[in-house]
This record gives sequence, structure tokens and C-alpha cells, in this order.
Amino acid sequence: MKFTLRQLEVFLATARHENISRAALDLSMSQSAASDSLREMEHQFDVQLFDRIGKRLQLNDFGRLLLPRAEELLSRAAELEASLSTHEESGTLKIGTTFSIGNALCVPLIGQYRQRYPHSQVSVEMANTGRISSMVASFELDLGLIEGEINNPALEITPWREDALVIFCSPHHPLAGKQNLTRQDLLAASWILREGGSGTRQTFDRVMHDLLPQLRIELELQAAEAILQAVRTGMGLGCLSRLLVEDAVARGELVALKARGRDFSRSFYFIIHRQKYRSAAIRHWLQLCREHDK
Repeated sequence: MKFTLRQLEVFLATARHENISRAALDLSMSQSAASDSLREMEHQFDVQLFDRIGKRLQLNDFGRLLLPRAEELLSRAAELEASLSTHEESGTLKIGTTFSIGNALCVPLIGQYRQRYPHSQVSVEMANTGRISSMVASFELDLGLIEGEINNPALEITPWREDALVIFCSPHHPLAGKQNLTRQDLLAASWILREGGSGTRQTFDRVMHDLLPQLRIELELQAAEAILQAVRTGMGLGCLSRLLVEDAVARGELVALKARGRDFSRSFYFIIHRQKYRSAAIRHWLQLCREHDK
């Protein structure tokens, strides 16, 4: 075999960082060793994998074609190494999750996963839907759990479970006693919302599209807990997943509201690159998530 797994690791790290120095740091190599490895691989096959733009190394067309195949091969090698080391099917798993799913569901799922597969290693990246989708598409993450709708032909998108957004306010807010908010109520209120790019904000904007230009959006925050706290103090109305609101509503700290004629239901999704190798760790995680929904 003319190439080594180490050469593939250097290739993937360079593709990810677009910089040989950062790739070397990621792999605990010297910059010269990483450069030599990449140069030797290209020389052995008389190919060029990157276009060199200043200090950036950007994948060319052939490099992009090779990327998913190299990633699959290394994933299979890592799984084999884990099986040889622990004598069972386990391995590393890099999960991406949106903030709503991560805060409400991911921690107990990881706990159950580690109980079943104690030799496994799980890392979690939390970001909004747009960021998680981008990281899955570039093979930085094995799979993602998202709440927004995306359109990326490279990704396989599978429905997981149902959810709904809930409008809520402080018990002392003037609208707390209303059974059903009218159009006038929604326009008169101040809003504390998630930032653009999040799945929660995407659903909110879709449902409230006819009012968006006139809504009084006071704050846009990334952290759900910050939104809950701001609404508790009476700053305005919030709108988040029911999974994040229901406990506070049950304790009487917040009041759930309904908006006449507006459906805030949505779905959570699994996303994975279509060319991603479905390792045992990925299969086990997906199975656990589906069991959790029953």
C-alpha cells in the first residue's frame, strides 16, 4: 500500500483547518513532519489535493472527491482499533446538538450511552442549527441532532421526534391571564428571542411571518436559560421549546400562553453526511435516541 493512515490523517486535518500549522498542532506533529507527509502523499500519486492560496490550503476538486473516502477509511480503522483494544464494539463519537436539544435531552442520553458502552468516548458540540449542519457536512462531527429545517444535498435528514414551541411570560406580566393572545397582543408585546440561524428562531419566524416586520424584538440571545431569566423578570414574552419551559411552568415561575390560529409544532431531526461510514458507535447512538422517544 503506497499511502499510510497517518498521511490520511494529515490530509483530513489540513482540509478541516485549511492550514498546515493548525493541522500539525491538531495531530501533535511538527509542522515540517505534517508538510512532508502531505507532500509525499501527493508526490507518490502525482496529484495535487489543495490549491495554495497564501497561507491557506483549500481543497481542489480532486481533494473534495477524496475527502469522504478518506474519512470513511479512517473511521473504519478507528473502529477496528477500538474493538482490538477493548474486545468489544465501542469507539469515539462526536455529536453535534442544537442548544434546545442539548439542554433538554442530550445529557441523560449520554449518561445512558456511557452505561451501555463504558469504553466509549463521547464529545458534544453545542451550537445553532446552521453551525451544526455545517460541521456535519465537513465531517467535523459524526452526526447532528437539530431542530431546524435545512437544505443540504450532502446530508441525510431523518425525523426523530416531535416538539412544539411555547410562548411564555412572567406570572406578573399583563398578558399572563389571557387565554388566547390576539394579533394585537402579539404586536404590543416586547419579545426576547433566540438569535437568527437557530432552529427555534426559524420556526418562530415561519409561524409569525405576517407580523415579523412589526414585532417589538427587544433582545436576541443564544442561551435558552438567559431568555428564561429575562422573561422571569418581566422584560417581555419568550418563545422556546416546550421541553425547556414545562418545568418552570409547572413550578409557577412562568405562564404558558396560546396564540390564536398559530401552530408552533415542529420536528427534531438526525443529520449525517450521506457518505459518512455508519460505525458501531453511530448505530448504537441512533438506536438509543429512538428508544428514548418511545
